[in-house]
Amino acid sequence: MLPFVKVGRTLLAAGLAALFSAAAAGASPPASREGARDLALAPDLSFTDDSSANFPIRGADLASGELAADRPTVVFFGTSHCFNTNREAERFVAFYARHRDEARFLVVDLDHVAAGQKPLVSRFYRGYIPTLAFVAPSGTVVYDRSGETSPRRGDIAALERILALAR
Repeated sequence: MLPFVKVGRTLLAAGLAALFSAAAAGASPPASREGARDLALAPDLSFTDDSSANFPIRGADLASGELAADRPTVVFFGTSHCFNTNREAERFVAFYARHRDEARFLVVDLDHVAAGQKPLVSRFYRGYIPTLAFVAPSGTVVYDRSGETSPRRGDIAALERILALAR
């Protein structure tokens, strides 16, 4: 039994060392299978000009890139320095707060795409920001468009209609 513990500790130590060296090198943390969580707007966003240097959405597990098979998936694509992205991010975060238990939410910062998100970029992103994609649990793409979903700030009605279609 003692050699197993020793091997286990050695493997654990090697795994932790690899994890810490990857983190020190700036690698993305392992992505969650549950999608992005605890979404909030970044501080100091501008909704009228391109002065915001921050990516507009903050949260946990932002490197996640796996579509859900048990509920709809909503994917947000954007960058910093884009007031259209900031306004759509405001809607997306408000929508997340209201529907976080009904869909998987994924957030792709196109300036820093995580390895697990590259298939999402290839499949949905066509070069314009912001882009949103809604995918039904069956894998059917219900919505995949760039641009803002409403002319009014904070209006999530269109997002709610699209989610109803994705269910």
